[in-house]
Amino acid sequence: MKKNLFIIAIFFFLFIFTDNLSALCVKTSEANLRSGPGSNFKKTWTVYTYMPFRKLSRQGEWYKVKDVDGEIHWIHRSLVTEKHLCAVVKVKKAQIRSGPGKKYDPLSISPVVKYYSFKVIKIGKKRKWMKLQDEVKNRGWMSRELLWVN
Repeated sequence: MKKNLFIIAIFFFLFIFTDNLSALCVKTSEANLRSGPGSNFKKTWTVYTYMPFRKLSRQGEWYKVKDVDGEIHWIHRSLVTEKHLCAVVKVKKAQIRSGPGKKYDPLSISPVVKYYSFKVIKIGKKRKWMKLQDEVKNRGWMSRELLWVN
């Protein structure tokens, strides 16, 4: 009986406290991040479709989020979704390839630069490569090591 109560308590703790730590993706073509929970706060960054964030908390209609660089911002909840996984380039430049490996040719949009964001379409074997799609529907593969995935 004690073991069952312990397991239930763990699941309850995980359900309550991990809800605020979920992944968010920008779903609009452009979104302004703010220094506080409201449009009257200073704009800190303008981002684009598929930019991922880690949701830290919520205040009314605003989410407090963390970005790829560990910076904290606020974004209105109407600008983001939790429906899919997104990724952003975390290095200065990265190749997007025709297949899951360095043996595949880079695509014509390569190299992409830091902060270029994608929707994750597929995660390859051993989770080392990801098939991605950008906001204009270009698709290709990139090494997981070059991405911040949320």
